[in-house]
Amino acid sequence: MPRQLFVTTALPYANGNFHIGHIMEYIQADIWVRFQRMQGNAVNFVGADDTHGAPIMIAAEKAGKTPQQFVADIAAGRKPYLDGFHIAFDNWHSTDAPENHAMAQQIYRELKANGLISSKVIEQFFDPEKNMFLPDRFIKGECPKCHAKDQYGDNCEVCGSVYAPTDLINPYSALSGATPELKSSEHLFFQLSDPRCVAFLEQWTQDGRLQPEVANKVKEWFTVRTNPDGTTSEGLGDWDISRDAPYFGIEIPDSPGKYFYVWLDAPVGYLASLKNLLDKRGENYDAYMANPALEQYHFIGKDIVTFHTLFWPAMLKFSGRKTPDSVFVHGFLTVNNGEKMSKSRGTGLDPLKYLGLGMNPEWLRYYIAAKLSARNEDIDFNADDFMARVNSDLIGKYVNIASRAAGFLAKRFAGQLSALSADGEALTSAISSQKESITAMYEQREYAKALRETMLLTDRVNSFVDANKPWELAKQEGADARLQDVCSTCIEAFRLLSIYLKPVLPALVAQVEAFLNVSPLGFADADRLLGAGHTIGDYKHLMQRVDIKQLDALFEPPAQAEPAQAATETVVPGGEEIAPTITIDDFAKVDLRIARIVNCEPVEGSTKLLRLTLDAGEGRMRNVFSGIAANYTPEQLIGKLTVLVANLAPRKMKFGISEGMVLAASHADEKAQPGVYVLEPFPGAQPGMRIG
Repeated sequence: MPRQLFVTTALPYANGNFHIGHIMEYIQADIWVRFQRMQGNAVNFVGADDTHGAPIMIAAEKAGKTPQQFVADIAAGRKPYLDGFHIAFDNWHSTDAPENHAMAQQIYRELKANGLISSKVIEQFFDPEKNMFLPDRFIKGECPKCHAKDQYGDNCEVCGSVYAPTDLINPYSALSGATPELKSSEHLFFQLSDPRCVAFLEQWTQDGRLQPEVANKVKEWFTVRTNPDGTTSEGLGDWDISRDAPYFGIEIPDSPGKYFYVWLDAPVGYLASLKNLLDKRGENYDAYMANPALEQYHFIGKDIVTFHTLFWPAMLKFSGRKTPDSVFVHGFLTVNNGEKMSKSRGTGLDPLKYLGLGMNPEWLRYYIAAKLSARNEDIDFNADDFMARVNSDLIGKYVNIASRAAGFLAKRFAGQLSALSADGEALTSAISSQKESITAMYEQREYAKALRETMLLTDRVNSFVDANKPWELAKQEGADARLQDVCSTCIEAFRLLSIYLKPVLPALVAQVEAFLNVSPLGFADADRLLGAGHTIGDYKHLMQRVDIKQLDALFEPPAQAEPAQAATETVVPGGEEIAPTITIDDFAKVDLRIARIVNCEPVEGSTKLLRLTLDAGEGRMRNVFSGIAANYTPEQLIGKLTVLVANLAPRKMKFGISEGMVLAASHADEKAQPGVYVLEPFPGAQPGMRIG
């Protein structure tokens, strides 16, 4: 019997357009779904916008819109991304839909009836400037477990610890920067610490449904242990699931002025989107979910493991629902050898810009797939590697097979295939014999291995072509039969390879199916050949090569507005026009401080960065990454004073958190005048002094 599969991706927060990380996740899931359907399995593949929470409410207010209109406008922009990269969700919905309101409230009632909801008065952070209680994600500070700086109020992205916002060290409001005040408020809690929940989650997370590295990390959260810094991890704690008005979200039944924390109702959006889809089809949602053979899978990023491996399965289990069969976790996408993406520096990869430049979406699908494994490892988009791999694998190896054979068959044999001789049968048999291995790799999400194996098979076919030289056979008297045999072998092999590539390259293989005059290909078709007498259609070029100009344009920084032409020639200092005039109030927003470089060291895995440890007179050290390794050695900088932008928002990099920026001077034309020069104050300045 065909398998019944329910598949989702993480729900994107509806406060902005898709970025390349979203597209990578959707491509990974879409490939798996297409593979399953090629196996004959029945799949419902759904997504939705995550629409609730204070960030949406605040963003909508700034935009002069209601939250509902704000998220509707975001949703209206999703289609070009999904269609553009051939990502075929069966349904795209919203967590603000009626289905989600009803389901979230019902799940809450069932958890409460199961004795797993409690209430208590807590001290909660309140922003005195914004006059509102602060959601966890709008409180930042130092992790109480690993002491990483600038972590959110609900969990640490560095060590994965889960904690209460009040546990943060040196907290501050991410909205106003103000030090929050503690105020009392009654909150509702899902009792994850209940022995029933603990026992279930210990078993559920360790029974093979999670990747080993994910399961090992999750296992730490159950253990009472002493950390290296002397703090204690106390196992699972209860989960605060309520938020106080004002809040854009779903009201909690029988609790006026209380709303569900967004992470309670967001994953319910998976079920709500499925129900919306089935209702539109006239199918029974309850019957579908009650099917004991139904398999449920989630594709997510490694930054939201906590919610999907603790809160979500426990919510489902103890509300009497099916729990996921697996949660597939992937890493992050970096650009050009691990460099953090930045649109202003031209290191961002904007999905719509990619499509707008006429770049083939299946180039990106193939390149991402060729790097993805079943592990939650980061992958890197390298422009040079991208062009070389696409041009070599897809054009030079795969498409080349059809282009070298189709013309001879059309001109000399009216497009008809012949029976294959012994060497042709041996080659196609060798390709067919890899079906089980390649399908196992797709099933296990080992896409890189599947594509590597497929490309090895294309090498064998091209070696066959080179050995038999059809272009020479076409010139020889009496070699027509062998020419037709060789070209038929190539087309038969090309069709088999197309089956293996179809989950990754659906649009390209649709063209192949039309060219070969065959119905849509499934993996079962790898067990047979087209056979003698089958007639192929006219061959048209299937794919263009990557053009270096497209890649250059893709990573070109946004164009700056050209300054007005002066009546006479003006001097452009440092190769750049002076920035537009600002007021003293604008300047006062930038907090420049004297800082001493206490330590400096190279960053492993980067040729550009140095890691600076700075003393800015705060009673603590700051960690700052600076791209000055080409101009300075650590020994030249240690002990020096410099200028720090102290109130720049921290940013997460591949190598850690950077807590500011040191000032340096350089010429706009690096080729003409290379060099970066770190600013150094005169002697007498002391760490912490403000510049102004």
